[in-house]
Amino acid sequence: MTKASLVKKTIFILIIVVVNIFADQASKKIARNQIHPYQRIEVIENVFTLMNVENTGAMLGLCSDCQPILKKALLIGFPVIAIFGLLLYTIFNTQFDKLTTIALSMIIGGGIGNLYDRFLYGSVTDFLFIDFQIFKTGIFNIADLSVTTGVFMIIIAAIFSKKK
Repeated sequence: MTKASLVKKTIFILIIVVVNIFADQASKKIARNQIHPYQRIEVIENVFTLMNVENTGAMLGLCSDCQPILKKALLIGFPVIAIFGLLLYTIFNTQFDKLTTIALSMIIGGGIGNLYDRFLYGSVTDFLFIDFQIFKTGIFNIADLSVTTGVFMIIIAAIFSKKK
């Protein structure tokens, strides 16, 4: 990989990361300012609800009650190392197709968005809830959506790369 192509790829990755962070933080700011804690706003009755919940743990509140030092290690320390490592891996791996690169960049951006909340506020603002009766989500945010979408994109990329 030439230096010019590495710079171009890095800029491409960083743009996706920054767009994901911005979308996440902007939406959380709106949620914090417009939705009172635990208030429920039915956007689509019984299907799509907005609410403002501060999650002091990881996904679905895991580790909310952990000891402070363990909590900082698991919810801040490990994610910083993992995100930094994933960013370097995404930039320097020459085997990834464009879809995988975009997906990993979305995962990195989503991870940074939630990490930023944990570092600044001590919790992550979650505000979206979907209930299709047979399937319902936990309360989530745009960063979570970025990570989840990125994972699905990697699966799709892997399926299509195996068919080639």
